[in-house]
Amino acid sequence: MIKKIAPAKNVAEYIKPFPPAIRSRLGKIRQAIRDAAPEAEELISYNMAGYRLNGMLVYFAGFKNHIGFYPASPGARALEGTAKYAGGKGTLQFPHEQALPLALVKKIVKLRVMENAEKASAKKIAAKK
Repeated sequence: MIKKIAPAKNVAEYIKPFPPAIRSRLGKIRQAIRDAAPEAEELISYNMAGYRLNGMLVYFAGFKNHIGFYPASPGARALEGTAKYAGGKGTLQFPHEQALPLALVKKIVKLRVMENAEKASAKKIAAKK
């Protein structure tokens, strides 16, 4: 019988079971996101770490060979520097043997904050009409 592991309840709990080297990298991604969007709410969604502010901003997840980063926006994935990390549809992959592109992560998060703020503002204007 295989013992089922309960899903994480928060981002710290999500990161904790990873091996130390990967845990450190995940912590750096987490901090870069928090630096870029300190007001964002941390959550677990789709069994990944996620961040929400006026809607979903980004997700990240740890894997054996890379960290998956999910910017939830075609505009964010089109930024200069993302092509190098292109994974599957809507995914960026940061291989463990390469330095983390933390400046790129922050740039993407800031763009997502701006995109979500514009959408929220447009919804408020439409609701007043």
